[in-house]
Amino acid sequence: MTDSAETEPRQRVLLVTGLLGAGKTTALKVLEDLGWETIDNFPIRLLSRLIDSDAGTAGEARPPLAIGFDSRTRGFDANKMIERVKKLVERPDIELTTLFLDCSGQELERRYNETRHRHPLAQDMPAASGIAAEREMMEPLRRWADIVISTTSFTSNDLQQAIRERFGSEAPQATVVTVTSFGFSRGTPPLADLVFDMRFIDNPHWDPALRPLTGRDAAVGAHIEQDPAFAEAFARIRDLLLLLIPRYAAQGKAYVNIAFGCTGGRHRSVYTAEKIAEALRLAGYSPSVTHRNLTSRAADLVEGKH
Repeated sequence: MTDSAETEPRQRVLLVTGLLGAGKTTALKVLEDLGWETIDNFPIRLLSRLIDSDAGTAGEARPPLAIGFDSRTRGFDANKMIERVKKLVERPDIELTTLFLDCSGQELERRYNETRHRHPLAQDMPAASGIAAEREMMEPLRRWADIVISTTSFTSNDLQQAIRERFGSEAPQATVVTVTSFGFSRGTPPLADLVFDMRFIDNPHWDPALRPLTGRDAAVGAHIEQDPAFAEAFARIRDLLLLLIPRYAAQGKAYVNIAFGCTGGRHRSVYTAEKIAEALRLAGYSPSVTHRNLTSRAADLVEGKH
């Protein structure tokens, strides 16, 4: 290989694989939106030919290429695929990464039952049998993969966000900050980097006048502010975030996801998230704010004992 060839821009190639139902189609769609060229169910044995045929003008950067394949791909053999990929990794003109999307068998069963689709490897057997057979087939690729993402607890939006964070064509100039409120009774956001539990604050739910309101209402905010612990706790959390966010940015972290939780996700977490977002704006950041459970029904059973 000549020196001139070594200085040419490297072709960025991402192989996207994993268990059926784990989110490959979603991942490829997000990559396409990010400017990647995407191909699904492409025979890996032809990958070298595809890359060579895609070569552009010397010195010209080619768009990143994402190729999806799974156990249904014609001639699938995990070990043979790995051997082919190893040869491509050695090429100086290619920057190749393998992404494996994993998921628990129980969650995959739920997804198949929900969509009423038959697992391709199950035939006349239960979906669990097909999932187990496929997991065994795919295990060598899972061990080989550079990146493994488990989508067991992910919503479709969670997976989309994870793909954007890892494979955006260009990192943002400044760290993107997201502030989320949520209810612990409905699960913790899987992508949160920092989680703060606000359940030590007196719960507005148990005031009949405040129960139908949310943390966006002034009366709820006044109730929370009256708790003796709130002011000091809020100040310490704010100062901690103002310390950490620049340090994350210095380490190249493009996204910081901050989550505030309370029991139901309608009062204490919502108010604190809004206040923190306001404090971050005053510090020069532009956080986006999401209230995951704001519209959830207020219920004594969810909130627990008074």
